[in-house]
Amino acid sequence: MDALVSPLGMVSDYSPSEAQSVDSHGEAKDYFVERDGVRFAGTHLIVDLWGATNLDDPAHIDSVLREAAIETGATILHGHFHHFSPNGGVSGVLVLAESHVSIHTWPERAYAALDIFVCGICNPYKAVSILKKGFEPERVQLAEHKRGLIG
Repeated sequence: MDALVSPLGMVSDYSPSEAQSVDSHGEAKDYFVERDGVRFAGTHLIVDLWGATNLDDPAHIDSVLREAAIETGATILHGHFHHFSPNGGVSGVLVLAESHVSIHTWPERAYAALDIFVCGICNPYKAVSILKKGFEPERVQLAEHKRGLIG
């Protein structure tokens, strides 16, 4: 039971920024986007990296994901990465003003599963080249889902 109530150190001290929630006229910003006549909240990429490297180093993973998030145009609010053992996998997340980037790695299988979900004008596809450079996968699988699809 103690594990359920102990502090995880994952709560950010950041408060919402007016720059993120109000436009230059003082109006509430609408982060939904419209592309090709379709209106939606944001783009969620599911990324599988096969034959990847550097999957057991939390500091390296943190660095690569931060660079990838910035490349999308996102604002990083908080990050947390957990290393399961000296040679085990890593699970982690970057909380973004625009949503999140998460990763789960299996170094013994040279495999990583990532979610990149960004709203507004951010472009998650810009993160892919950073992931390729940082993890050197032999193969990348991508799937896209538009979140908050309207009509």
